[in-house]
Amino acid sequence: MGLNHSNPKLFPGDIVEYPRNKYFSHFGIYFGERDGVPYVAHLTCRDADTKIPLFGRALRSEIKLDPLEMLGTKYKVNNMLDDTHSPRDFHSVVKPAIEDMMGREVTFDILFHNSEHQATLFRYGVKKSQQIELIYKHIMPAWKKLFDKKQL
Repeated sequence: MGLNHSNPKLFPGDIVEYPRNKYFSHFGIYFGERDGVPYVAHLTCRDADTKIPLFGRALRSEIKLDPLEMLGTKYKVNNMLDDTHSPRDFHSVVKPAIEDMMGREVTFDILFHNSEHQATLFRYGVKKSQQIELIYKHIMPAWKKLFDKKQL
């Protein structure tokens, strides 16, 4: 279970990372078990047939609870900001925040509000996406050309 360097023991409030390809991963917050099944809260599209439009925005997204392995069998714990930010208490802060957000429409934006932003917001109270910071320098020149040509 999990990837190399993963923590086989998950604790409520841990950030769970599911690598998708060379550049991107999907992130969620370990929510704990229900009837012996481990669950993850994550930002996802509401409808299975919803496609993320050009430039990475989807208007119909929400926070959803799904079984841990439904999102993928390869995952790892990635509490990436623990060295610089204190994790918030799961039971008094994170869990109520997740439960409050469930069912509400949220706009997914790959640059400004993706699953990593949402997971760090729940765990630390700070929106941060290290994967976007790494690839941003490659995205912006391409987008600047489209802005200049008024194609974006």
